[in-house]
Parts: sequence; C-alpha cells; structure tokens
Amino acid sequence: MSTTSQQAQALKGGEWLIKESSPLETFIPEDFSEEQIMIRDMCTQFLQAEVLPNLDKIDKMEPGLMRSLVQKAGEQGLLSVSFPEEYGGLGKDFITSTIVNDYLGAGHSFSVAIAAHTGIGTLPILYFGNEEQKQKYIPKLISGEWVGAYGLTEPNSGSDALGAKSSAVLSEDGKHYILNGQKVWITNGGFADVFTVFAKIDGDKFTAFILERGMEGFTNGPEEDKMGIKGSSTVQLYFQDCKVPVENVLGEIGKGHKIAFNILNIGRLKLCAAALGGAKMAANISVQYANTREQFNQPIANFGAIKHKLAEMAIRMFVCESSLYRTAKWIDEKEHSDIASGKPFDESLLAAAEEFAIECAMLKVDGSEMLDFIVDEGVQIHGGNGFSAEYNISRAYRDSRINRIYEGTNEINRLLTLDMTLKRAMQGRLDLMGPAMVVQKELMSIPDFGEQDDALFASEKKLVNNLKKAILMVSGAAVQKLMAKVEHEQEVLMNIADMAIQTFNAESVLLRAMKLADRQGEENTKYVLDIMRTYLYDAADKVNKSGKDAINAFAEGDEQRMILMGLKRFTKADPFNTKEARRRIADKMIEENRYCF
Repeated sequence: MSTTSQQAQALKGGEWLIKESSPLETFIPEDFSEEQIMIRDMCTQFLQAEVLPNLDKIDKMEPGLMRSLVQKAGEQGLLSVSFPEEYGGLGKDFITSTIVNDYLGAGHSFSVAIAAHTGIGTLPILYFGNEEQKQKYIPKLISGEWVGAYGLTEPNSGSDALGAKSSAVLSEDGKHYILNGQKVWITNGGFADVFTVFAKIDGDKFTAFILERGMEGFTNGPEEDKMGIKGSSTVQLYFQDCKVPVENVLGEIGKGHKIAFNILNIGRLKLCAAALGGAKMAANISVQYANTREQFNQPIANFGAIKHKLAEMAIRMFVCESSLYRTAKWIDEKEHSDIASGKPFDESLLAAAEEFAIECAMLKVDGSEMLDFIVDEGVQIHGGNGFSAEYNISRAYRDSRINRIYEGTNEINRLLTLDMTLKRAMQGRLDLMGPAMVVQKELMSIPDFGEQDDALFASEKKLVNNLKKAILMVSGAAVQKLMAKVEHEQEVLMNIADMAIQTFNAESVLLRAMKLADRQGEENTKYVLDIMRTYLYDAADKVNKSGKDAINAFAEGDEQRMILMGLKRFTKADPFNTKEARRRIADKMIEENRYCF
C-alpha cells in the first residue's frame, strides 16, 4: 500500500477540523478510473433510455412499470455494483457505488425506488444477516428479481425511532414471533417482496426482523397521495398477529438500534450523491431554458441576474461534489484497511461508515439543501412556466422537498454533527482540547502582521485554517459556558454545525482546486479557481454570521466582546470580485448549454 494511502487512512472522522489535509491525498471526481467512468456512463444511458421518457407514466403509477424498471436495472448490473461476488454482485468499491447513486440521482421517483432498494432495502441483510439469510435473499435482491423495503417509522415515532410501539412476542411453540403494529411512509412498500421491520420483543428489546410479502397477518395500505416523488410507492404496513419464523430475526435480539443507525450513516452519504445527480439535471434544463427564452429581444441568459443564479448553481454543486467524493474515499480507505487487517467484509464497511458518521450527517444536510436551492432557482429562471406541470423543473421542485426530511431531518443531522463530535472528544477519540487551547492562546496574543505570503493559494489556505479556528473557539466557549446544558441549546448547536458544514466544504473545494491546478496549470483551471474563490469569500461571511448568532446566545459583556473580536479576526477574507467571477462561470455554462464543471 502506498504512503499516500496510509496517510489518507490516518485521518479519522472529525479530524479534518484539527489536522491539515493534502491535495495529493484528496480524492476528486477527476480521479475516476476508466471502469468508474464506464459505470457512470451506463447509469446516464439507462436514465435516458428507460426512465426519463417514462416520467409521466411513472408519476401516474402505471401498474408494474416501476417494478419492471428496477428489474431492468438489475439485469444491467446497476443494483449489484457494490455487493460481494459470492452473492452474485460485482464487488466494486464504495466510490463506485457512490457514483451509481450520483448518476442515477436524476431519475426522480425512480431514483428514490432504486436508492431505497439497494440501500435500506438490502444492506441490513447484507451487513447483519447470518449466512443462510444472505444466501436466501441477497442474490434475488441484487438481480432485481425481488425488491426490498424497510419499515422503521411509525405514526408516533419518526426522529425518535426507538419510541416505536410495534411489538413481538414468541409463540407458545417457540417457532414464530407474533408481530403487532403499524409502519408508515414505507418506500417501495406497495410492491416490495422483502421487508426489514423493527419491533420490540416483550415490550423493550428493539429488534429487526425479515418479513416477506404474503406472511400471515401482514398487509399494506393504499398508496399515499404525496406532494412530490409521486411515482414512488409509499404505503403503510400493518401487522395483525403476523407470524414471523424465529429464523427471520435479523442480527441480535435487542440490538435493532445498531442496524437502524448504522444503515442510516451510509444512507445519508448516498442521499447526498442522489441529490447531486438531481441538481445537475435541474441546472442543465435551467441553462437550456435561459438560452432559448427571449425577453426584450435577447435570451434571458444574457442578463446579469440570471447569470448570478446559474453561477451559484454551479458553485454549490461543484463544492458539494468535492466534499462527497472526498468523504467517499475516506470510507473506502477505512473499509479496505479493516479488511486487510482481518475484519470481516460486513463489519468493515459499517465500521468505516460509523467512523465518518459526522461527515455523512453534514453531507446529507448540504446535499439536500443544495438541491433545494437549485430547483428553486430553476423555477425562478423559468418564470411562470416553472409553475406549469408541463415543464420538468416543476417536478424537480416538488420531488426535491422530501430530501430534507428523510434519512433523519436536517435539524437532527445538524444536532448529530455536534453531538457526535463532542462525544468523540469526551471519549478521547478526537483531540479537540489541545487545538482549542492553542486557539485560545492565539486570541490572547498580538496578531502577526508580518510579511504577506504571496505563494499560490496561501491566502485561501490561511482563511480555511482560520475558519477552523473560529469553530474551535465558538464551540469551546459554548461548552465551557453552558457545560451539560449545551445539548439543550439546539439553536447554538445548529449554528456551530452550519459553521462546520461551510468550513468542510471550503476545505474540500480548495483541495480539489489545488490538485487540479497542480495537474493542469492555472489557466486550465481558471473556472474551478473562480468557483473555489467565490465559495470561500461567501463562506467566510456565513461562518461569521452563524458564529455571531451562537456567541450572542450564550456570552455577554467582556467575554462576548472578546469572542466576537476573535470571530471577526478568523473570518476576514481578502477582497474578491465575486460578480465578475460568477459571470465567467455562467458564461462558460451558457456557451456549453449545460453544467460543465
């Protein structure tokens, strides 16, 4: 294994905040292998040939159509990319499976069905099933012969998953568990064959079960009439004395929370990937519309207000993509490292996803909000036509909204970002105290007004490092002041989470720009540098605003003034003409008639 790989592996979840990363160690989409590019193109071709021409039929839930599309995807190997060869899979790496989610992400309701099937519908059995369960279910699920679904949410337990009321008791003969209860918002529930369902044995042991369609006492309700993703099957599941064979218990009795929460880590990153795919398509149709729609005797693409929107779309997608693949590579490296050290396959990916659970939570928030921004601006570019169901941007707008709710609401994921970081610091997994003390010492010292470093990217690197200091300063002061009460100050925690998301994105896009500039030269990366510098300039202001809101919520008097001064110092960005940078970015998109970065 190369030194680069070993160095990259050495970074643990959350450590990006306190350690410097090298561009050479950072994986970027421009590093895709030939095979990964081939799989990417297969996904794009499948959408164009099978899905996009049928969007209206899918939304009207034409009987059997979604099921047949899932099967066709299975026949082309698109369901089995990351599954082990021993169960009929292609055995590809985590980055490749992320590419599939990304490039199938523009398929509206189809993307939801596929993501649910290959993710929460199949992974619990792969990672927690015994060998007999894996052999029985995995080959048929990854071929598309069977479709998977996942039943966790109940009418009164959404974010509080462990508050579920569904119950299970062992039958008198000891051969079955008798399930009673109800599940809601079950994706693929109307046509799935295999379901991972959670219930409490004897009222307290939260446990997962594998259910099959047709089991006695197991029924589903009618399709929900939803605001968006109308072609995605969403039903309620009902269990009335449902008999589940004891051999269908998944994992350990009473350890269902391990399955529920570990699968969500992977799901959050994959949701970000799918949101990115949807955003690229929405940006493409927005550019194309702006180029053809004329007002005042010229295309609206000529106007500065429209250029600003198109450029901001490009910036947010490029930045999100940089963070996504940077994290996917970390997970991939950790997984391979664990396998090499003798850990079983199923434990390795789960451990890798858990290691980078903080980053997965941030990606989920950023990806879903990036997509929401892009479809919203897409509707605005379309004007009145954007409100018409005849234009696909209106479908994209409606379909996008759910992403901020499922896989843990964005509020929950913001809180988790800080909660997991602080817990790791308490457990000694993450050394925040040392770097935080260094920042505190720096605040008390006289600022260094020495010679300016004029090296390429010196000011950008300094800014990103300062943004990290701002996070350490604000979070450290909050914990010091609020102590155990900090977990109840959700607004403060969400402010700091926003600082973290902006900073992680800023560093990710900077590392990508540095790597590309080193590889291709400054002139050939001029648009990437515009994207990076515009994002960093804006991120400094956003980190400052979130930091001020947090500080003003817990500090006052001299302490408040001191921390605010530090924040101002750490969020100071060099002047930069973002208007001209955005115009250059937009002009390139307008010329290419698509998102081209």
